[in-house]
Amino acid sequence: MAGPRAERPSNELKFETANPVVRAMIGGFFSRLGALVAPLAPASTLDAGCGEGETLVRLGPLLGGRVSAVDLSAYSVGRVGERLPAVDARVASVTDLPFAGASFDLVLCLEVLEHLDEPAAAVRELARVAASDVVVSVPHEPWFRIGSLLRGKHVRALGNHPEHVNHYNRRSLAALLEPALGVATITTAFPWLIAHGRPR
Repeated sequence: MAGPRAERPSNELKFETANPVVRAMIGGFFSRLGALVAPLAPASTLDAGCGEGETLVRLGPLLGGRVSAVDLSAYSVGRVGERLPAVDARVASVTDLPFAGASFDLVLCLEVLEHLDEPAAAVRELARVAASDVVVSVPHEPWFRIGSLLRGKHVRALGNHPEHVNHYNRRSLAALLEPALGVATITTAFPWLIAHGRPR
């Protein structure tokens, strides 16, 4: 079992919000993400930093017949197993992925890089295991923090989520990705950025 409801992480709970503005933003994010992923037509996908599997549930038909997922949280991996038993879900770090090079047509890494002490190491790993395409997303600053302030969230930290140790705009995200990935596009799904690149 995944554990008692009292231990559910905020990342999981945000998808159940009753706030219509937040629900619309999340819906817009997945709509934009789906429009980006669909033409890539991957046969295999890795969701690196999968959380509780929301992306896999929402985009499942677009991700191909072989889907794997990793997360540092055993709770999150357990939830993926409950929701999507066919997914190969493992506890692992995005900076040390347990897969051979070029193992997946598509590698997703969504809402992860802002949490990492070594985001460049993670990007190198994403590029290593990708045969074709890498798609990442991060909060678009300063808009993400402004949105949090407007909702009364994290006011003492000026809207910064306490788990976010990195902050990105288009330029800084491109600078992070480009040593390992040829960046094809960086697009906005307010208040997030979504980047698509290919291993160099």
